[in-house]
Amino acid sequence: MAYSHIEKRKKANGDFNYRCTIRATKDGKIIHRESKTFSKKELARTWGRLRLEELELDGIKAKEKVVSLGGLLDLYYNDHHLWGNTGRTKRYVVQMLRDCPIANIMSDKLKSSDLIEHCKMRRLAGAGPATIYHDIAYLRSVMKLAMPVFDITANWKIFEDAVPVLIEMKLVGKSQKRTRRPTEDELNKLIASLEKRQNKPGSKIPFVDILNFSILTCMRIGEVCSIKWDDLNKDHKTVIVRDRKDPRKKEGNHMIVPLLGGSFDLVMKQEQSDELIFPFNPKSVTAGFQRERNKLGITDLRYHDLRREGASRLFEKGYSIEEVAQVTGHRNLNILWQVYTQLFPHKLHDKFTE
Repeated sequence: MAYSHIEKRKKANGDFNYRCTIRATKDGKIIHRESKTFSKKELARTWGRLRLEELELDGIKAKEKVVSLGGLLDLYYNDHHLWGNTGRTKRYVVQMLRDCPIANIMSDKLKSSDLIEHCKMRRLAGAGPATIYHDIAYLRSVMKLAMPVFDITANWKIFEDAVPVLIEMKLVGKSQKRTRRPTEDELNKLIASLEKRQNKPGSKIPFVDILNFSILTCMRIGEVCSIKWDDLNKDHKTVIVRDRKDPRKKEGNHMIVPLLGGSFDLVMKQEQSDELIFPFNPKSVTAGFQRERNKLGITDLRYHDLRREGASRLFEKGYSIEEVAQVTGHRNLNILWQVYTQLFPHKLHDKFTE
């Protein structure tokens, strides 16, 4: 229901003006309000009558709810149903975006030029096209949830126009295929250095066993530090890796993984003082690896590259791609072949002489 109200107001000079206010309510809530001031009461009354007629003809729409993008990101962060199911990379990006200038833009006012400006700023800060693409992709995903989850208007469809332009400007793009594998000399030096580290007083992490186990099983360090004794099958020399990473399935992606080579023996070396076989913080393991790597002057080698090293070794030993996938957990065999393997050409001589 819409109605008008005229208020007589005295000015500082003693004269009067007339303010006409129009309100529209629905279910006891005000969904529309506007006002205008006139020098004569009849003018205010006429304007009010004409506006009520216009509103009746056009229909009255509730005012759209909008917030800043920073406010929207906060809502996403504070919703445990959403945040609890968010991966580590997306969490980092959402928190980072909250502190960027783009967070000050209202959710219904975002333009392609705003996204371009954000990407340029990130490039100047040293971020690469693949990293910046995460900003765009995750911001879009949060904005798509604005209306259905928070009843907030957000023009997320602007990304359909912006992304092709960002790609053409080379501000965003796919990550480069990584091919780094440690050389035999690098691994020997790392093992020797890590052995010294684990033998220091107070050190509890068996860095060398974990490094070798990571290569032999092709497991991510988070998976290595999560496997349980109860999931070990000693007869079959296998272990269940639970909730294995899969872009299409976040939970329940359990796999039985064979413990090939000496990986089973490495497991049996560990003390059974905890439900976990390797009861250590993955971040502590990678931190120790990184420190020793840096001391040795080994460049551009990440702990995750050990996963590629393990997969490549299996291929070099003659395992089929389907068999290697059973170890690595890849559902997409194309990704396994293109991304997680980098064969050393000189190893082909070994197969020829077999």
